[in-house]
Amino acid sequence: MALITRRRALTTLGAAVAATLAPPVGSAWADSQRHRPRPLWRAHAHNDYEHPRPLLDALDHRFGSVEADIFLVGDQLLIGHTVDDLDPTRTLESLYLDPLARIVKANHGSVYRGYRRPLQLLVDIKTEGSSTYLELDRHLRRYKHLFTTYVHGRVLPGAVTAVISGDRAARVPMEAQTVRRAFYDGRLADLGTSAPASLIPLISDNWTLNFTWLGEGVFPDAERQKLRTLVQQAHARGQRVRFWATPDLAGPARDALWAELLAAGVDYLNTDDLAGLEAFLDAHR
Repeated sequence: MALITRRRALTTLGAAVAATLAPPVGSAWADSQRHRPRPLWRAHAHNDYEHPRPLLDALDHRFGSVEADIFLVGDQLLIGHTVDDLDPTRTLESLYLDPLARIVKANHGSVYRGYRRPLQLLVDIKTEGSSTYLELDRHLRRYKHLFTTYVHGRVLPGAVTAVISGDRAARVPMEAQTVRRAFYDGRLADLGTSAPASLIPLISDNWTLNFTWLGEGVFPDAERQKLRTLVQQAHARGQRVRFWATPDLAGPARDALWAELLAAGVDYLNTDDLAGLEAFLDAHR
């Protein structure tokens, strides 16, 4: 079966209209950030590429982390959630790397003007992990001044920190590198192991596989303590924490769960509802 298929007509039309209406990427976007509220570093845009304006919608809502799924097709890294979504014009470069490079140049070295903290770019590998990562590494090298870099045991901060998730086979070639422009997305099983934060700066896991509470009723004390212990263990090793598969339907249950995540010190709140999480975090500063 061919990996590149025709995208749904409505999605393609929506993206085309959004691209036509969107302001130019680069200095125009950067200029508009001068008087905006500070970034929301704990906001993570799950499946960011499904928004009308990938990356730019998340930045407009001041998100500190965005997620893109990639498929290796030939030597191209195509963006999409499934094979049926793939379009040869929607590449990692066109939707993320090139716009980020222009924005960082216009902002004199940062994604958000006046803030040196890196934006997190979570890259979720959907094809075989080892070969896809090695191709991704070749792509990232073309933007060597953009990314946080690991160099012989040292981490040199950049405007963007790429973290590799998805197919777990990516870990093997990453661990073998003495110089790399990406880091590995660990799981709860990696907590307390010998893997350092210089390889695994992020611990992510499925909420529903580790907790029963979905925001309704009282958060069980044992689960609250478990959550806080996990976060403390990660933070003690310089790692950040994110959960996916949390409730994302607007309402009291989602707000209650997000409030518990904030109280426990979870570093990234996962959502497809950009405006909803922005409003929540602004209300809970």
